[in-house]
This record gives sequence, structure tokens and C-alpha cells, in this order.
Amino acid sequence: MCPGKGNSLNYSELTKVMRRLALEAGEKIMEIYNADDFAVKTKSDSSPVTEADEAADALISAGLRAAFPDIPLVTEEQADSHRQEVSTFLIVDPLDGTKEFINRRGDFTVNIALVENGLPTRGIVYAPARERMFYTDSVGGAVEEEGPFDSDEAGSTKPIHVSEPDNSALMVVASKSHRDAATNEYIGKYDVKDSRSAGSSLKFCLVATGEADFYPRLGRTMEWDTAAGQAVLAGAGGRVVRFDDHTPLTYGKPGFANPFFLAHAPGVTLKDG
Repeated sequence: MCPGKGNSLNYSELTKVMRRLALEAGEKIMEIYNADDFAVKTKSDSSPVTEADEAADALISAGLRAAFPDIPLVTEEQADSHRQEVSTFLIVDPLDGTKEFINRRGDFTVNIALVENGLPTRGIVYAPARERMFYTDSVGGAVEEEGPFDSDEAGSTKPIHVSEPDNSALMVVASKSHRDAATNEYIGKYDVKDSRSAGSSLKFCLVATGEADFYPRLGRTMEWDTAAGQAVLAGAGGRVVRFDDHTPLTYGKPGFANPFFLAHAPGVTLKDG
């Protein structure tokens, strides 16, 4: 059942499984988020990790391995999975926006994606505290599901699509926790009508829905941070390109580390760095 090896993947089943696991992980995350206190540890790269990251990762990875045992799995919280050389694989960030979670700001997401031949083709981004869910359907189009959410049966969905931007009045979204002088300087090259901040992979989804035209990221990210959001944005007609040469952002890179990138509606006229 592994794509790229002569067998076809049932995308309808994949969508159903990813959606169910994202909701179940979101429920577990919110139990911990709403508790009086929760444990926070520091990983070897100095980034924080909570018991919510670990609980969600255990739930999602077990579910994906059971449903799709032939597809390699890469997940942020399992260092052994980062040593693979793969171009087609499932990739998970069980809790993207851990700093948002720790500070109880709500802009954190569950991210699950399928990468095929180096590009994210299917994905789900679920923001349990915001009660927003975005995913690719069985044919790869992007939708937002309207809550309340049921893990067994999908509710009503609406197709989402990127904006038709006005390059003289762009809507920009940037990182809430990682915005810096270099990002502000680059945004300054554009004619911006308004700018907003958001956490985690929600920034991709705001471009996908047309709530923003453009999301520049001039900072460190990993493939699990971006794959699901990129899949949703691509399904909505958007693009994610490298900052340096504006070629597509690809996956399965050594160490699964990303270069700087630009996520945008196709009508945005990109500037050089």
C-alpha cells in the first residue's frame, strides 16, 4: 500500500485515519492544556517538550503504523525516525507551537501529512483550542470542516482557496513567537495593507483560506513543522517555495531541516531577499 512502490494508496482511507487521529490527539492535548499544571522538559536542541507532545505523538504514531505499516513514518518526537533516507513517507508534528501551548495562547496545532516523491500531497492541520480544522480531501483539494467535530463522522466542509492578491495592498501573516528584524525588513519590501501574527502551522491555513496572501519564514523550521500546512495550502491553490531561489520546497532532505521559505498565493509578486 506504499505509493511509489507499485501499489496505490487509498486516499479516502488516509484522510479518514488522519482526521480521526488528529481529533483524538487534540482531545488528549486539551485535557493537559486545561489542567492546573503540566510538565515541561527541554530537548537536546534546547526546544521545549511537554507531556502533551509525547501523549499525542504516541497516539498518532501507533495509529498510523497500524493503518499504514508499509509507509515510513517520520515524527518529531522520535529521534530514531530522523535517520531515514526517504522521499515518500508520513510525517507528524503532534503538537506544533509548543511555546504557544506552554503560554496558553491557543495557536497550537496537530499536524499529520503524507509526502510523495518529495512533496506533501495530503495533510491535516487541527487547532483544538481554536476549534478550526483544515485538511485535504480524497482528491487533494483543501477544505475546512465546520465544528463541532466528531472523530467517527466528518461534519460539513467547505472548500478553501487562496486569495487573488492585490500587490499594492497585501495581507501578510508572520510568526508570533519567531518574528525578527530580518523578517520585518523583508516584509518591508512589499506594499502591505495589514499584517497579523499567528502561531504554528495556522499561518499556512490563513493563506489557504485567503485570510492572508503571504507568509514569509526567515528562520529555522523542520519538515514536520511545515508538511501538513504545505499540503493544505497546495490543495487550496497556493505555493511554498525556497526563499533563496523560489523553487518548490521539497521534503526528505538530510536531517529533515528546511531552508527559509515563502508561502503565498500565486498572484503575489515575490521579491528577492
